[in-house]
Amino acid sequence: MSALEARLDEIKAEGRAALIGYLPVGYPSVDTSIAAMVAMVEAGVDIVEIGPPYSDPVLDGPVIQHAAATALQRGVRVDDTFTAVRAVADAGAQAVVMSYCNLMLSRGYARFAKDLREAGGAGVITPDLTPDTGQDWIEAARAEGIDTIFLAAPSTTRERMHMTVEASRGFVYATSLMGVTGARTSVGDAAAKVVTGAREAGAERVCVGLGVSTGKQAAEVATYADGVIVGSAFVKAMGDEGDLDALKIKVAELAAGVRGNA
Repeated sequence: MSALEARLDEIKAEGRAALIGYLPVGYPSVDTSIAAMVAMVEAGVDIVEIGPPYSDPVLDGPVIQHAAATALQRGVRVDDTFTAVRAVADAGAQAVVMSYCNLMLSRGYARFAKDLREAGGAGVITPDLTPDTGQDWIEAARAEGIDTIFLAAPSTTRERMHMTVEASRGFVYATSLMGVTGARTSVGDAAAKVVTGAREAGAERVCVGLGVSTGKQAAEVATYADGVIVGSAFVKAMGDEGDLDALKIKVAELAAGVRGNA
C-alpha cells in the first residue's frame, strides 16, 4: 500500500472523505503559490494537487487557464513544481502532481518520477495520458514508487473502466462531467455513476473532481466518494492578488463540507 492510499484509508476510517485542493505553481507568483499550498493544508486540505503550468491546457477552464498563463509569463519553471511538492510534504500533507504528458516527456519519465520521489511527492494525475498509451510512464513511476492516477469520465466504457482501474494506483480520478474544468452551480448525478462504475470495476479508492465549488456540493460528493477534488474555486478565491485569507476561508468551507458540517 502506498503512502497516498494509506492516507485515504485513514481519512475514510474517520468517517469522512478527503479534501483534495488544486493550485497551479507560479500563480500569482512562485513564492505566493507555495505559501498558498501550505495555507491550504493548515486550513483543512488533506492532499494538495500541484499543477505545473502548461502553455496549452486544453482540459482546463478559464480560471485555471488564466492562472497558468500568468504563471508562465512570470517565468515559472518545472523545477518550481518540485519545490512546491517539498513544501507540501513538509507541511504534513500528501502531494500529487497534475501534469500534462508533454511536460513529463520533455524532462524524461524516469527523471520526472525520480525528482518527484526525492521531493516527497506521492503520485501524478495525467489528464491527457491513458493506461493503454502510458505504459512507459507507468513503468517509470512504479520504479520510483510513484502512484499513477488515471481519469474516468461519464463516457468511459466498461472495458476501459477496468483498464483504468487496473492501471491506477493511489486512487481513480472520477470526472463528474464532460468538458473543461471549472466551478459549477450543481454537480448532478453523473459523478455518482462514474464512482459506481469504478467501484464495480474493482477500484478501492475513487475521488471526484471537476465542478465542486461549495461546501454543500462537497458534502454531497463526500457521501459516495473517497475524496473531493476542488480547483477552480480555490484559484478564484485567491485571485491575482494572492489573497491567502480569502483562500483559507474557502478551504474552511469545503473542509466543513467533507466533514459533514456544511
